[in-house]
Amino acid sequence: MIHIRDIAAYRIWRANLPAGARVGFVPTMGALHAGHASLARQSLADNDYTVVSIFVNPTQFGPTEDLDRYPRTPDADIALLEALGVDVVFMPEAKEIYPAPPAQITFGIRSLDQKLCGATRPGHMNGVLQVVCILFHLIRPDRAYFGLKDYQQCLIIRQMVRELHFPLEVVPCPIIREADGLAMSSRNRYLSPEERQQALFLTRTLQAVQAQRETFSTPAQALAYVQAQLPHWPGVRLDYFEILNGQDLSDIPDLDARWQPVAFMAAFVGKTRLIDNLPL
Repeated sequence: MIHIRDIAAYRIWRANLPAGARVGFVPTMGALHAGHASLARQSLADNDYTVVSIFVNPTQFGPTEDLDRYPRTPDADIALLEALGVDVVFMPEAKEIYPAPPAQITFGIRSLDQKLCGATRPGHMNGVLQVVCILFHLIRPDRAYFGLKDYQQCLIIRQMVRELHFPLEVVPCPIIREADGLAMSSRNRYLSPEERQQALFLTRTLQAVQAQRETFSTPAQALAYVQAQLPHWPGVRLDYFEILNGQDLSDIPDLDARWQPVAFMAAFVGKTRLIDNLPL
């Protein structure tokens, strides 16, 4: 595996690939786990070359969020990617990606960031699009792989690719879960053993909503059910629970299958914010 830290070196590598070679790309912020590995494996299966980036992007963190303490495990990350057979790991410094901060060019999103994490983390989706757009231009992939745990992010990135005519395919990949159902996340390592048990609120509550969907006439009734569960989970503070149209994140009047409804949840377990979702 080739380790590349600067844009010039990557461009040389990219320019020397055989004509017609297909490049898959997995953008990450490091602290890699089995969910990231599943994205890399899919890329390796689909493409001639696979590039994984590791970059903790400062523009997608709010001023009171966990940028400084976000887990960084570069040695373990490199060992995992080498074992998988990834061709290139791209690990730039912030000054490579943002040579003249603060950036003057940012993204405006009309409606897709008005709910969920876009609403509760102002500026987050703008920062995500900023770095993904830069990385797409630098890496020049044919396919890019994103996990559906970040469902809203994946939808917005696909829309950006469509509207800005990026010559690549966005490949959404299933959520990878722990044995007890908790969605894998780099932030899970923040959790104490007690908090780890409380974090199961997200998975178990979403599964219960899915199992009982026929009993809920509206998303509001499902929300009332979720709120009624909170007293049983004292370590949890609900950030949001919403059931939206899975195609465009619009509000829906009921849970009819024609809306392809998806239940979305974010919650704080201690100081750690976790997200999850489940199609209904």
